[in-house]
Amino acid sequence: DYFDPLGLADDPDTFAELKVKEIKNGRLAMFAMFGFYVQSIVTGEGPVQNWLDHLEAPGAVNGLTNIYATKFSP
Repeated sequence: DYFDPLGLADDPDTFAELKVKEIKNGRLAMFAMFGFYVQSIVTGEGPVQNWLDHLEAPGAVNGLTNIYATKFSP
């Protein structure tokens, strides 16, 4: 089965719980990737460069200070 390839859930209740957790984890991962895409569109740089810029000046480069200063125009 797709949700339990190692056969760790012998109990049907445990299997149902693991299946729901896997689906929720996948949805969270998709939302995180969407955040990377939006960040790249807004700043014009990739996530690694944005992270390095933030590490260099955390108070000046963060999500709250850069909300209105974007290169994105609809």
